[in-house]
Amino acid sequence: MADNETSTVSGNEDTQKNKYLTFHLAGEDYGIEICYVIEIIGIQSITDVPDMPSFIRGVINLRGKVIPVMDVRARFGLPARDYDERTCIIVIDVDSTEVGLVVDEVSEVADIPESQVEPAPRTSRNTESSFIQGMGKMNNKVKILLDAHKLLFSGEMQRVLQSDSEEN
Repeated sequence: MADNETSTVSGNEDTQKNKYLTFHLAGEDYGIEICYVIEIIGIQSITDVPDMPSFIRGVINLRGKVIPVMDVRARFGLPARDYDERTCIIVIDVDSTEVGLVVDEVSEVADIPESQVEPAPRTSRNTESSFIQGMGKMNNKVKILLDAHKLLFSGEMQRVLQSDSEEN
């Protein structure tokens, strides 16, 4: 996706049920419920903000609105990699809080019926598991389906968003 290319996702609740925006991250396929996705933008200049957790890369100005940007690789404790032309920012809105998620590459909008979603595995070693909503089965592959609410409102991220809303 080019730097200035923008894609907007819209629709009503019924057409969004069981739909996930899928993306790649460190060689794995992930998905996030489409109802949280506002738009997908190419990687752009991110302004550093001091005293933020390491997974918060900074903020971007999106049409006059300043939103924090989270590097999902860093949030999950995965190895860093340089951003390239495929790197995207998925802008999501959860409970009226907008955050940009940096991912390696956006794939597609996939329809994954509830019958094809299994519960997240319970492992104490894997820090990702607390953000996992379930495991979506598609064509002999598994997509790790993320819980957008937990991704934004747990641990250090919750403190970041609370301090941001207190300042506004």
